[in-house]
Amino acid sequence: MEPKLQLHGFNNLTKSLSFNIYDICYAQTEEQREAYIDYIDEMYNAERLTQILTDVVKIVGANVLNIARQDYEPHGASVTMLIAEHELAGNDSDNEESPGPLPDTIVAHLDKSHVTVHTYPESHPHEGISTFRADIDVSTCGLISPLKVLNYLIHSFDSDVVTCDYRVRGFTRDVDGTKHYIDHDINSIQNYLTEDTQNAYQMIDVNVYQENLFHTKMMLKEFNLDNHVFGVNADELDPDVAQSIEDRLRREKLEIFYSRNVE
Repeated sequence: MEPKLQLHGFNNLTKSLSFNIYDICYAQTEEQREAYIDYIDEMYNAERLTQILTDVVKIVGANVLNIARQDYEPHGASVTMLIAEHELAGNDSDNEESPGPLPDTIVAHLDKSHVTVHTYPESHPHEGISTFRADIDVSTCGLISPLKVLNYLIHSFDSDVVTCDYRVRGFTRDVDGTKHYIDHDINSIQNYLTEDTQNAYQMIDVNVYQENLFHTKMMLKEFNLDNHVFGVNADELDPDVAQSIEDRLRREKLEIFYSRNVE
């Protein structure tokens, strides 16, 4: 194990994790589309999102200073939490490039910063495609990386496509005055995901190591039409109709994953 970095004063590095989680669904009729949006609004209302972020704060070992939350009309919700450092027994920190906990376990440590989430349900009136997007930001100052919350958050939402950005900004000084622009090793965001998550998703990395900037895109490999149609069962659909719906849903996933329209 490498020796701990001995700092002069406070660790001024800011570590920011930003990612988008997409759930993709087919709702054929106007009634089904409205029911899907209502379901999403109820499933991920401000109260539920507050609980998810409260668990995130526990995972990084912080204290909640302030909570601002809002359910919007007609759709969507937002939650922002200001958080502050919580000292661990023994002042242990975890900077290893390894997966964080899943929803059934809680651990760990950080400094002053914030966590936010915003939701965006939407639907297309003609194609029948509806999407739900959650934008999440976890920004920390101090020892631990917010990447430790990735597993929990991916498992807290229906995640068909996930895009992640991790950036370390600023610098901190050691006792000799040398500036350090990152305080932990990292090769890929993927190394912070559990093996089952890595196996479940197709993933692409775009990393700029000299800028301490890391980007990973994830798309769920498994496709079960029953998990993507709302208001009907897939086996009730005419086979040709079911295939047409599946083609449209797969195209939607690919376009979001590659960030470009598919002709």
